[in-house]
Amino acid sequence: MKLSVVIITLNEEDRLENALKSCVDIADEIVLVDSYSTDNTIRIAEKYGAVIFKNKFMDYGSQKNFAMEKASYPWILNLDADERVSDRLKQEILELKRIEETQIPVDGFLIKRKTSYLGKWIVHSGWYPDRKLRLFRKSKSRWRGRIHEGLILDGPTAKIEGDILHFTYRDMDDHIQRINRYSRMQGEDIAAKKKKALYLRALLLPPVTFLRFYVWKMGILDGFPGLVIALVSSWGTALKYLKAIEIKMAKKKEETAPDR
Repeated sequence: MKLSVVIITLNEEDRLENALKSCVDIADEIVLVDSYSTDNTIRIAEKYGAVIFKNKFMDYGSQKNFAMEKASYPWILNLDADERVSDRLKQEILELKRIEETQIPVDGFLIKRKTSYLGKWIVHSGWYPDRKLRLFRKSKSRWRGRIHEGLILDGPTAKIEGDILHFTYRDMDDHIQRINRYSRMQGEDIAAKKKKALYLRALLLPPVTFLRFYVWKMGILDGFPGLVIALVSSWGTALKYLKAIEIKMAKKKEETAPDR
């Protein structure tokens, strides 16, 4: 198996090096697509021999498809700059790399992702095992989705037991800022789909979201980080519907405005 590790970046100088260190031993090439970083991201990538491309960021799905198209080898490991390959996962991938391409019976592998948040590994709150399709044949795959992108794979999959280690948010402020940014895109999608009862959804779904993460997903067992995850997720749910309402109101106002 020949493997391209593919990473997309924007101003990731504080996290990228650890991601590259974790995968350099298993990669036949590292492909990095950058959205015009203004920090030392490119310099760090060059240090590890990455093949670097620059592309304006539109959304996560299209950026990852662009990056995948730049990969030279038939198998891809998709890694984010805030992720690392665990030692166990590295050994499993090295074992796969010893197998002839035609002898691998599946087209993708689901990998567990273990997230560190506020200094603690989160093992409840719906965040673990959080299996993601991250190791896959390029020819059978396509990314879809603007924010929470997913991989569409035309073929069978299997599971790998090693973890991708995810250092998701730098701190609580980073978490809140990112949800605020994502909620605009989510609001646009909701408005475009013309969903009904947006006011009712904005009122009822945030507390449901809190209960889902904190009680049903057992976030209470994750201590203070579990409480923060439930509260911020609830707030994010409210934001996306409130922004969808705002977008619809602005559009209606524009449509009813008299011609000058």
